[in-house]
Amino acid sequence: MEKIKFMENYSVYTKNIMKSNTTFQTVDEIMEHLKQKATAHPAAEFIAIYDHYQHTKNLENGEIAEGIVDAKNFIFCFGVRIPNPNTLALRPRSIGVVEYEDKFVLSFMEAPMENANKTMIEWVESVENK
Repeated sequence: MEKIKFMENYSVYTKNIMKSNTTFQTVDEIMEHLKQKATAHPAAEFIAIYDHYQHTKNLENGEIAEGIVDAKNFIFCFGVRIPNPNTLALRPRSIGVVEYEDKFVLSFMEAPMENANKTMIEWVESVENK
């Protein structure tokens, strides 16, 4: 798992997983795996799966980088407390899963809660299961 600065302002964790290093062969299979992880977690709540690829493909001026064959966001929340109204600006959380012919790229924006980051890193790394 690599932590990068995206667009100079955003801390993002990202991981490339070769298809040869995972039993998952589609984004949908990974979405189901992440849903199981969220459902089993005591503080996580699954919200939705957003088909970013289909949405962008259907836009008149939508652009998709060469090589991307699917792209979805797994949307969930670790809502253990609401200490002030601004907390909601940081929620819900999302893990993006992009599929190429030979690999997956999983990424998420750093959360302000270290435990949330550790959990999301564990979930992403569990996809590389070979």
